[in-house]
Amino acid sequence: MISYLLSIIFKIIYLIIIVVVLLSWIPIFDTKKEPLLTLIKIYNTIMAPFKAIIPPIGMIDISPLVALIFLQLTEYILIYRILVPLGL
Repeated sequence: MISYLLSIIFKIIYLIIIVVVLLSWIPIFDTKKEPLLTLIKIYNTIMAPFKAIIPPIGMIDISPLVALIFLQLTEYILIYRILVPLGL
């Protein structure tokens, strides 16, 4: 049960990162209006540690890609290596 809930939380985080990155490529959306403003606030909270460590390469910011890889690795270790063997 706990592992299932944690898996859903990770999926929501992945979705938020992907949606904000894709919407950043389309300049027609107003980032000052809801619900995009809330998504961007959550995104900035999640991405702050990664953006502090990984600088942009020219005009390309690879921190979302690194964040997705890190979060997937964390999810795998936490859920499938720790919680599932314990029966949680």
